[in-house]
Amino acid sequence: MSLKEKAILYRKRGYSYSMISEKLGLAKSTLSGWLRQIDFIPNQEVLSRINSARKKLRKLGFIKHQTAIKLRNEIRRKSREEIKNLSKKDLWYIGAILYLGEGNKSQGDVRLSNSDPRVIKLFIRWLKIICGVKPGDIQAWVHIYPDNDAKEAICYWSKITKIPESQFQKIQVDRRIKKSKIKLKRLPYGTLHLRVKRGGNLFQKIAGWTEGILEKLP
Repeated sequence: MSLKEKAILYRKRGYSYSMISEKLGLAKSTLSGWLRQIDFIPNQEVLSRINSARKKLRKLGFIKHQTAIKLRNEIRRKSREEIKNLSKKDLWYIGAILYLGEGNKSQGDVRLSNSDPRVIKLFIRWLKIICGVKPGDIQAWVHIYPDNDAKEAICYWSKITKIPESQFQKIQVDRRIKKSKIKLKRLPYGTLHLRVKRGGNLFQKIAGWTEGILEKLP
C-alpha cells in the first residue's frame, strides 16, 4: 500500500492531518493536497486530543489571569504605601481638585454627586474641616434607577454620610429606558447628591482655590 493510500485510509478513519503526519512522516501540505476532498469526521482519539488541548488552554488562561491579578495587586499595594499621612493642607488641595473635576460649576451653588462612598466621605470631610460647613447645612438626596430599592438606598447613604434620613430630600428615579438598562445592577444604591445651603460665598472661595491651583502649575 502506498503512502497516499495509507493517508487516505487514516483520513477516512477520522484522523487529523497532524496525527497522519506523525504516523507517516508526511508534510501537512502534502496531506492537504491528497485529502482535501475527503469528508472529515474526527474519531474518538482526535476528539480526546481536542478536549485535552482545550483543558490545557483553559488552565493556561487561568494561570495567566491569576498571574495578572497578582501583579496588579502588587503594583497597587506598593503604590498605596507611597502615600503617607495626609496633612490638613493636603486635604485642602485634594478637596479643591476633587471639586474641580466633580463639583458643580454653576454660580452660587456648591454641589457634588458621586456613587463612590469614599469620594462622598472625602467631600464631606473637606467641607467640614477645610470649608467650615456645619453638618446641618449639608443637604442630601439620592438619584436611583428602577431596579434600586429607595429605602435601602437612603439607609445606606445615611450611614455613609452620618446625615439623618429625615434630612434627605425627595428621592429621584431615573426612568430613561436606555440609561436605566446600562446602570442596571451596577449601582445598587444609586448616586448621592450633596449640596451646601446658602453656599454662594463658599462657591466663590472654592472657585478662587481651583483657579489659584491651576495658575500655579508649572
